[in-house]
Amino acid sequence: MSDFDNPPRSYSGAFLAVMAVALLSGLGGLVWNYILSSRISHQETELVNATQQNVKLAAQLHETNARLTVATEELGKSLGLTQKQMEQRAQDLIARQNASAQKLEAQQKATQQQVSSVSSDLTNVKSDVGGVKTDLGKTQTDLQSAIAQLTSMKGDLSDHTSLIARNHDELEVLKHKGDRNYYEFTLLKGQRKPVGTVSLELKKADPKHNRFTLVIFSDDKGYEKKDRNTNEPLQFYSGRQPMLYEVVVNAIHSKKQISGYLSAPKSAPVPAAIGQ
Repeated sequence: MSDFDNPPRSYSGAFLAVMAVALLSGLGGLVWNYILSSRISHQETELVNATQQNVKLAAQLHETNARLTVATEELGKSLGLTQKQMEQRAQDLIARQNASAQKLEAQQKATQQQVSSVSSDLTNVKSDVGGVKTDLGKTQTDLQSAIAQLTSMKGDLSDHTSLIARNHDELEVLKHKGDRNYYEFTLLKGQRKPVGTVSLELKKADPKHNRFTLVIFSDDKGYEKKDRNTNEPLQFYSGRQPMLYEVVVNAIHSKKQISGYLSAPKSAPVPAAIGQ
């Protein structure tokens, strides 16, 4: 065999290889083209479905708008209003709603401010109450101290011990104590004067020796308290169910004038003018 016979075979093999590659490429292209066509077909189907759905929705929207327009026109006819007038009313309604919302918001803010103000005032009131409690506690302490300073003396009818007020200020302390009722008086000699539910009459007064004589009228009876000292509790019983009363003369101003007070039980009758 000669050397010139081998080259054609080499070219024939290369050609076959090229043909094989071209064939495979063509098959790959066909497969890829088929796959791509399938995907495009699927996308086109979905697009068609979406388009049909949009058309359907557009038709429904158009029908709804048509019905709304008809309803609006019928409502306008029934109310005697044009479309423009109804739109104007709708705008007015929206404006009123917005105004109402703004008004409500303003009222809520005002209410919040008032609540804050009330809370502040309440805090101030609590502070004032605390101050009042402190003052009341001090007043009670002062009252107890004043009561402790009052003179305690035995009456002329029994061993009953009484707190005696020697002046108007001490009498006010006794009144605040609240155990009995007190009636202040000033007597002139020879004058029978109602005091509480009894009457008193000055018979004699001796400012030099600080002594006096007076008569107590109670239950249609007269009780003479003769030659007594100032700030001495003069006791007597009065009433259907006898209760203990006391007369205390605090001062002898002259031979014709004295002053003091009557002490009566809390449960005893009170003068008509006071009881009314």
